[in-house]
Amino acid sequence: MLKYGVINLAFRGYLVATYGEETWEKIRQLAGVEDSYFMNTPYDDAIMEKMAMAASRILGLDDSTVFQQYGEYFIDFCMEAGYDAILRALGGNLLDMLDNLDYMHYGYLTITYTEMNAPSFQVERLKDGEILLHYYTDRKGYADMVIGQVRGCARKFFNTEIDMKIVTHRYEEERSSKREHIVLSIKETTCKRIKGPGRKMKRTYTNETSGTENAQLLALNRWSAIREAVVEGHATDTFDAVYPEQLLMDSKTFCEILPFHVVFDEELHIKQVGRILQKYLPAVRFLGARMDSFFHILHPEIQFYIEHIRASINSQFIIETKREKMPSSWGGRPTLTLKGQMIWLPQYDCMMFMCSPKVTSLGELEEMNMHLSDIALHDVLRDFVLLNQQRKVEADMSKQLEMKKEELRGMSEALKAMQKKTEKLLETMLPRPVAEQLRDGKKVEAASYDEVTILFSDVVTFTNICSECKPTQVVTMLNDMYLRFDRLTTVHDVYKVETIGDAYMVTGGLPIPIRTHAERVVNMGLAMHLAAANVKSPATGKILQIRVGIHSGPTVAGVVGEKMPRYCLFGDTVNTASRMESHGIPGKVHISMKTYKLIKGRGFVCASRGPTEIKGKGLMNTYFVESSSATDHQLLGLPTDSTTDVAQVEEGHLLRMHYADDNDYSSNQNFTSSVISNGDKLGHQQTPLHGRIRRSIQSKLCTVL
Repeated sequence: MLKYGVINLAFRGYLVATYGEETWEKIRQLAGVEDSYFMNTPYDDAIMEKMAMAASRILGLDDSTVFQQYGEYFIDFCMEAGYDAILRALGGNLLDMLDNLDYMHYGYLTITYTEMNAPSFQVERLKDGEILLHYYTDRKGYADMVIGQVRGCARKFFNTEIDMKIVTHRYEEERSSKREHIVLSIKETTCKRIKGPGRKMKRTYTNETSGTENAQLLALNRWSAIREAVVEGHATDTFDAVYPEQLLMDSKTFCEILPFHVVFDEELHIKQVGRILQKYLPAVRFLGARMDSFFHILHPEIQFYIEHIRASINSQFIIETKREKMPSSWGGRPTLTLKGQMIWLPQYDCMMFMCSPKVTSLGELEEMNMHLSDIALHDVLRDFVLLNQQRKVEADMSKQLEMKKEELRGMSEALKAMQKKTEKLLETMLPRPVAEQLRDGKKVEAASYDEVTILFSDVVTFTNICSECKPTQVVTMLNDMYLRFDRLTTVHDVYKVETIGDAYMVTGGLPIPIRTHAERVVNMGLAMHLAAANVKSPATGKILQIRVGIHSGPTVAGVVGEKMPRYCLFGDTVNTASRMESHGIPGKVHISMKTYKLIKGRGFVCASRGPTEIKGKGLMNTYFVESSSATDHQLLGLPTDSTTDVAQVEEGHLLRMHYADDNDYSSNQNFTSSVISNGDKLGHQQTPLHGRIRRSIQSKLCTVL
C-alpha cells in the first residue's frame, strides 16, 4: 500500500525538531531509509513502519507515545505548509471541525493526492457532552497518530485540553477487504476560549476548579459571552425562517436546476432523477429501477441500505455507477461518479441525493464526454474545474521545483564530498598546513629550517627485479610496499615528500618545526624494515630487503609549480641523506653523526660504523641503528596482541606513537601510544608502553646509548 511523501517528511521533521538532527540520522540508518522525500510522491507504507520502529527503539519510547507526539507535531507541520487556513475554516469549535474532517479528506485532499487511500471519520454526539469519533482506515497502527492530531488541533485552534482514548477497536469486512474501525472517546478537560453567538458557549474551567470559585468563573464567562453578543448585534441565538405554504416550482423546473439529483424511497426504488443524469443513464427512467442496481457507494464505506445511509447522513457521499449499467456507447471511458449530500425527506419517507459529477479538471470532463453546459450555472463545480485546471499546472510546476530542489541538494552534498576528497588528495601531495594555505588562496613562501631530519630508502637489487619481471609485477610490488610505508607515516607523524621509482623520501620537522623530528624519522626507518619483511620480491619470491639512510641538518622547503604543485626540499642535507642511503647496508638503518647526536639517550641502540668514505663527502663517522625502546607492534602502530599485517588495517585504526617533550624523556619510559581517529593528531592516550632494548650486538661494533 502506498503513502504520500508528506507523511514521511512530517515524521522526519518531528524527529529533527524534537530530538535533533543527530538522532534522526541514527534512526534513519537503523531503519535503512532515505533522508529526503517528495511531498506529492507516493511511497511504500513499509518506509513509515521502519522509521516508527527505529524511532521507538532509539528513543526508548513505546509506539503509542511516538505516534501521539508525531500526530501533534503533524498539525504544526501542516500549518507551516500553508494548511492552517483550511483547518481553521473547518469549524468554529472542535466538534464542528471533527464533523468536517471527512469532507476535507474526500472533498479537498484527494484532489491534490489523487492516489490517496483516505481514512473516514464520523462523529457521534452523546448526551453528557462526550464525543465519539469513529475512525475507519485500511491501514493498521495509526490510531495514536489520530489522537495526537486531534489533541494538537484542540490546543492550537481552540486553546483546549482534551482527554482522548480508544474505546473499541475492531476489524470489519467491507467489500473485498478488511478495515479497522476504531472508536475514540473525546472529553474536554480544560477550555479557555469563549465563542460568540450561534455556537455552543464554552466554559472556562479546570478539573481543580470547584465550589464558589467555579460558580464565579461560570458567571463571568456567561456575562462575557452576552456582552460580546450585544456588541456584535446578536442579542439572541434563535432565528425563525419563513416558509411558503406551497412550493412555487414544478417538477420539470426542479429537475432542470438540479440536473444530477436522485430521489429514492426506503426500498431504494428510484422516484425522481435530474435531467442530465437521465441523459447519461437512460435506464434509470424505467419503472422499478433501484439505486443499488445502478450504483455502489464509494464513501462512506457502508452497505447500500437506507438505515446505513441515515446513520451517516452528515458525511459526504460518493457513489459510482456500475459499468454494466452504462450505455453501450460509453465504451471504455471511466464510469460516472457522483459526489454530494444525502437529505432525508420525512414527509415522503424518501432520501434525496443532491450531487454533481466528481470531476476535477477539464481533462476528466472531456474523458467522460461531458461539457460545462451539463453542469448547472449555480453549481460551483464549474468554477472549481476551471480553477483546478490552473492549480494543476501550478502543482506540476511545484512538483518539478521540489524535484529540482532535491536534485540541487544532492548535487550540493556530492560537491561537498568531492571537495573533501580533493582536500584529502591535496594533503597527500602537500603538508596539511601548506595545503590549507593554498586552499585559502594564500601564497606559500619558501621557508628555511634550521634543523630537520630526512630519510631515503631504496629496494636492494631493484635493477635486477626490473630486468627479470614484468612492469605490472614491479608496480604491484612497489604499491604493496608503499601502502605499508604510507600507513607508517601516520603512526610516526612524519611527512612523505615523494617517491621516485624505488626511492622513498620522508622528512620530520617541517613545515611545523618539532624537537623530536630525529626520533620520529629513525623510528620510521626501523618500522619500514619491519613492514618490508611482509613484501616478497617477484623475481626471487624471497622477502624484500631495503636500505635506509638518514641525516639531519638545515634545509629550505617550498611549493614548486602551479599546475602540479610539489613540496620540495633543497640543500646539502638532502644530498647527505641520500648518500647515507646509497652507502648503507641492506636491512640496516644508516644514520649520520648529526642524527646520532639528536637521538642519543632517547632509547635507541646504535652501533658505530667508524670512518666511512662517502662519495662527495669524504670520510664520515656514521652509525647503524640496531633497535629502539619501542616494540615492533608500537613501531607498526598495531595493538600489542595483534597478528595483523599493517597493510590490512585501515589508517584510522592504527595506533599513533606519541612522542613526549624532550624534558619528559627518561631512560625507561620514552613512548606512549594513542588511537588515531578520523585524522586527529592526538586521541585517547593509553598507558605508557615500555619497549624492549635489543642487546644482541656484534662484538666488533661499539654499542652507544
